[in-house]
Amino acid sequence: MEPTEADRLTAFEARLARGEKIEPGDWMPEAYRRQLIRMISQHAHSEVIGMLPEGAWITRAPNLRQKLVLLAKVQDEAGHGQYLYHAAETLGTTREAMIAALLSGQAKYASVFNYPSLSWADIGMIGWLVDGAAILNQTMLARCSYGPYSRAMVRICMEEGFHKKQGQEMIIRYARGTPRQRTLAQDALNRWWWPALMMFGPHDSASTNSADLLRWKIKTRTNDELRQEFVNELAPDLQALGLAVPDPALQFDATAGNWISGELDWDEFWRVVKGGGPCNAERLAARQKAHDDGQWVREALAAYTARSAAEAA
Repeated sequence: MEPTEADRLTAFEARLARGEKIEPGDWMPEAYRRQLIRMISQHAHSEVIGMLPEGAWITRAPNLRQKLVLLAKVQDEAGHGQYLYHAAETLGTTREAMIAALLSGQAKYASVFNYPSLSWADIGMIGWLVDGAAILNQTMLARCSYGPYSRAMVRICMEEGFHKKQGQEMIIRYARGTPRQRTLAQDALNRWWWPALMMFGPHDSASTNSADLLRWKIKTRTNDELRQEFVNELAPDLQALGLAVPDPALQFDATAGNWISGELDWDEFWRVVKGGGPCNAERLAARQKAHDDGQWVREALAAYTARSAAEAA
């Protein structure tokens, strides 16, 4: 007797409860598939868009060592995007559909990349704060229930760890450097602290996707849990360097063992998510130009593939 949809769902959730990975050929609820495509493609777009605020500084790096480090990092981010697009394709979507959704504004990416990088110190602060926040999210996703996404995250997390250390090294050097360098580090912290906290998404009570993501073990921790861990880790380290976290409400709760931060500007968060950030239009214009400039490559590849198929027939 053919199993019913309810039977399949029961068996699927039993596999999740046992900690099994779901693979591309396995049965899965359509809502699970849709959530994964949305989440993985957003992640892929974020890696590619994330190259832009840092890539702008490659030609302005202060020395050859820093230029090589930044080149390697930007190249890593491009590779991460490729891993993730491939992972999403295993769910039945296409690269073309994902890119079209990004360029049309239908698909989102991490709102943090819609802020400008105004000084070289921003590169260090992006590495420490933004990549640090990404690592907390991504180490969780390395335990995701969907196999291809989980495995992609293992390598991505290793590389992101280097990015965070590179940024932390820069900021430590600047915080202990000249008065000008300390001023640059503090200014970068002032501008990137709140956008980094926003990377974890809305409060759990305001998230429309968290319940399904947690139920299906796509995520294993909540937005607020991850944000709290980030503040607990970063606040004392930054203060130890003599940098002031730009949050007048920040205080340590000795009873809970947590650093309690002030409330984020959620109006700004949603404005940036919906396309009204400082660099939203600029970022999408850059991706549109890159897509248009690469059209001849896609056409040449399609022609080559068609010719090869015809010769083999």
